Amino acid sequence: MSPPRQAQGERDSSPNPHRGEASLAIGETEHLLRPSFSALVAAEEELGPLFALVERAGAGQLRLGEMAALFWHCLAHKDRLTREELGEAIAALGLAEATKPLRVLLGQILQGGG
Repeated sequence: MSPPRQAQGERDSSPNPHRGEASLAIGETEHLLRPSFSALVAAEEELGPLFALVERAGAGQLRLGEMAALFWHCLAHKDRLTREELGEAIAALGLAEATKPLRVLLGQILQGGG
């Protein structure tokens, strides 16, 4: 099995761990999740306080829709798939696999970074 390829036209799709970025493999394409200030503000507008989101995640109470919303707002290139496609892809991946990039994003929310 070959590794997922980068999305066409994306110059630097490698996640920068110092910025709390993560990668989400959907099919054969890697999608960059970048928790920028504006992305996190948009996520907070939809989901409520981010600290409460982190607490729900830590307690095992984070809903699939909340995870999809956070990923959507942090998606660096939203023009490559629809929000519905993202949600379907997360469900197809399974929670164990989708939790990997989620942990990175939640860590960035809590700790901040470069």
